[in-house]
Amino acid sequence: MNTRIKICCIGSIQEAETAIRSGASAIGLVARMPSGPGPIPDDLIRRIAAATPPPVATFLLTSRTSAGAIIEHHRRTHTNTIQIVDALTEGTYEEIRAALPYVKIVQVIHVISEASIEEAVMLSESVDAILLDSGNPNLEIKELGGTGRVHNWKLSRKIREQVSCPVFLAGGLKPENVREAIETVEPFAVDVCSGVRTNGLLDPEKLERFFREVQSV
Repeated sequence: MNTRIKICCIGSIQEAETAIRSGASAIGLVARMPSGPGPIPDDLIRRIAAATPPPVATFLLTSRTSAGAIIEHHRRTHTNTIQIVDALTEGTYEEIRAALPYVKIVQVIHVISEASIEEAVMLSESVDAILLDSGNPNLEIKELGGTGRVHNWKLSRKIREQVSCPVFLAGGLKPENVREAIETVEPFAVDVCSGVRTNGLLDPEKLERFFREVQSV
């Protein structure tokens, strides 16, 4: 099975078009975060999502941690997927699904230690996919993605082998290492932000190299 590619931190309709022309199966639209690159206003997320043709998935990256706030956030943006980048602390995934029955739910797991495996296995029963990233929500200023750091892919491999849903792999991926990442973890999809950018902007040459490496596996 070919590994899908999600291009994250999309900042404009033009960037979305560039990513899709390159072959992206999904684009990530980052809302307000405590740290990290690429946040854009909710109204721009909504415009980009509306301009994105099916079957490309549009991911709202939300740092909200209550089901009610996540539902309200999605209703302002109308993406077809919600990427929850922090732990759900109030309400349930079932609550979100009941309110937004046609929207896919992706939960981010920040791969820090063996405990991340247990967390991923438990949550995988309730969501449509999990996304393994290199943040740290335990810091005083939470890191919820976009770190540009690679995490322990051996832990990610264990997670991928044990969970009951598709796995997206993120964190420090770039043309130079994405082949090794795929061969090590065998994820459903890879997710890249800074690894295909130069001075913060999508770089067509890096995009082409990234896609070429993924497709060569």
